[in-house]
Amino acid sequence: MSSLTIGGVEVPAGETAQIEMPVVRLYTDTDISMPVHVIRGKKPGPNLFVSAAVHGDELNGIEIIRRLIKQKTLKILRGSLILVPMVNVYGVLNQSRYMPDRRDLNRCFPGSPRGSLAGIVAHTFLTEIVKQCEYGIDLHTGAIHRSNLPQIRANLKDKETLTLAEEFGVPVLLNANLRDGSLRQAAVESDTKVLVYEAGQALRFDELSIRAGVRGIGNILLHLNMIKRKPHKHPIRPFVANTSAWTRASHSGIVNNLKSLGDQVQKGDPLATIGNPLGAIFDTVKAPRSGIIIGKQNIPLVQQGDAMFHIAYFTERDEEIVENIELMQGALLPTESGVEEDS
Repeated sequence: MSSLTIGGVEVPAGETAQIEMPVVRLYTDTDISMPVHVIRGKKPGPNLFVSAAVHGDELNGIEIIRRLIKQKTLKILRGSLILVPMVNVYGVLNQSRYMPDRRDLNRCFPGSPRGSLAGIVAHTFLTEIVKQCEYGIDLHTGAIHRSNLPQIRANLKDKETLTLAEEFGVPVLLNANLRDGSLRQAAVESDTKVLVYEAGQALRFDELSIRAGVRGIGNILLHLNMIKRKPHKHPIRPFVANTSAWTRASHSGIVNNLKSLGDQVQKGDPLATIGNPLGAIFDTVKAPRSGIIIGKQNIPLVQQGDAMFHIAYFTERDEEIVENIELMQGALLPTESGVEEDS
């Protein structure tokens, strides 16, 4: 079995290691390191990385990885699991999406060892982690004041990537084009197949999103034969969205939402009203097509043109998708007695 070295630390087969991978120092002469947790099986197998907080204000992924590390039953039998809870450590420190040089790290890959601060971090993560892995899962949330329904975004035209997305076990899959400078684009160029998990909102923990993420990563580990466990009693059937689009505010004003995340909507259904502080209603925002709400703005204030509802459009019956969303919620969230229905 080949050796695995990260940040100058060699991790033998069958061993677990916590590594502080050095990145660029602060101008206060303070060392900054990227925390990495490695679990290696005794037998040969694939390497899988799981990363979070590429955007420093997206915290759900940090908690997902924390819970994975704390699982006493997580035993990697084959290959290696590389967990990176904070890629953009600088952003986490500042509770900011961006790097201190005001760049979006997820637009700076593959980076350069002699580039900007964001470029150096991107290069370090790509060379030390991503290029050593056949597979990856990058954990994200919606932007500030926006929530995403648990969903997988990936290149679903690739057959193996589509299979991985289906195995993750969330109701909605989006075929997403590669963005220039993104981690996913750089990974694909390194022959690493990557799923992007989007769920919840920035600067907040969302319990459903966290549990769906932990369970989904476990499903991928099982699919890759890296772990052994019994399959879940109620597998979630995923549906592929052929397209999706944001419905935008027609006026500036105060919002009264009429629909929620995960709701099925028909063409022409009212989604929200927009009015002024004195009670007048300017307009009712309506669904342009039938679909499922997979993202929405949470703050009840909009400027004209702001994105308000992200609606996914499917070829399957929307009722089936809603049933699977409800199945996911029932399986993952605690019952009134405080006990999960399915663990």
